Amino acid sequence: MWMLLAGVLTVTTAPEPAVEMVVPQGEAQKYWPRWRGPSGQGYVSGSGYVDTWSDTQNVLWKVAVPGSGNSSPIVWGDYLFLVTSYDGGARKSIIAYSRRDGKQLWETFAPQANAEESNPKNGHASGTPTTDGTRVYAYMGNHGLFAVDFKGRQLWHRSLGTFQAYHGTAGSPLLYKDRLILYQDQKGGSGSFVAAFDAKTGNELWRTARQAQVGWGTPIAISTGTRDEVIVSSMRRVHAYDPGNGGELWSAGGNLFEVIPTPVVGEGFVFCTSGRAGPTLAIRPGGSGDVTATHIAWKAEKGSPFVPSPLLHEGVLYMINDMVSIATAYDAKTGVVLWQGRLGEAARESFSSSPVVVDGKIYFTNDQGETFVVATGREFKLLHVNHLNARTIASPALVDGKWYWRTDKELLAIGRK
Repeated sequence: MWMLLAGVLTVTTAPEPAVEMVVPQGEAQKYWPRWRGPSGQGYVSGSGYVDTWSDTQNVLWKVAVPGSGNSSPIVWGDYLFLVTSYDGGARKSIIAYSRRDGKQLWETFAPQANAEESNPKNGHASGTPTTDGTRVYAYMGNHGLFAVDFKGRQLWHRSLGTFQAYHGTAGSPLLYKDRLILYQDQKGGSGSFVAAFDAKTGNELWRTARQAQVGWGTPIAISTGTRDEVIVSSMRRVHAYDPGNGGELWSAGGNLFEVIPTPVVGEGFVFCTSGRAGPTLAIRPGGSGDVTATHIAWKAEKGSPFVPSPLLHEGVLYMINDMVSIATAYDAKTGVVLWQGRLGEAARESFSSSPVVVDGKIYFTNDQGETFVVATGREFKLLHVNHLNARTIASPALVDGKWYWRTDKELLAIGRK
């Protein structure tokens, strides 16, 4: 049954399945072990996080970061890890810092490789590493897939070849059970793939060819209640793969040409955004084959982000359109717009950091280091704005009441002294 509700085309079919992100268990839930945290969606548990700061207020420590990169920090125990690059992307490394005082503990370089082409905003070190508490893994484009231990010793390295990726590489690896899963789309579609690698050895477990030519995103793993699926939102289509063997389970059309945001899940749906202003798709997973006509529950043509990922919290889907600096909140089940609000001055490609939700507040950070603190809920309420006074592309990590931010030059810890 098709319905037109407030300009949003909806499809009503069978009741939604239970849909959840597959998340790391145990000690990983205490830290920030991957892109967008343990939830993979920017959720922060616990309390005691300050909501006001600047480049001097509530700063616990601040250290210079060598090289350049937009890799977001991750945290495990006393360790904080990120990826950086040198010499125009010819050299790339994983750096470890002490979370207590910001002291650099070690830096380990990946084997030498030629730098891939890259858009200046993307740079050469945008992918965020991930960890299981024993090994740290990073995907570095032409420099391959790389694993080190917590002392910085190389455990294995997997060369993946030379990429001709439009605007460079940027995706983060997904740690799913005993394997790392990543995808890389590139010019012409020839050589594009999604693949899984053994986390202990780096051996390739499976590889599935793809036809997409453009994509910088990160895959997610979801549970539908009956099976797990790896979701890849990229050029023109959203694909679901079997994490065990890489077989394609379903796909849905509707994305535009350029896709950067990582999908979020909940309320029975996978939410995917694309393009420089839209659309947003709410897809019921669990299908088979081409599900475009049967499993897209609602579609919003405008308001989507180009770079930042969306955030789903308590039935509301939040996002920032970084082409005009307008935040939008949707009812996640129906796609009805609840509110829209401007965050700062309208500017093209003005937000890159993905939002996080902490203690009933959503934090949207633009490229100038301004963080707009917005109350969660079905009405727009901008509480205040914080200023790091530095270019900020990376997303924060939050652990034990402390914020960890990477700017273009520095790494900062923010919290109560």
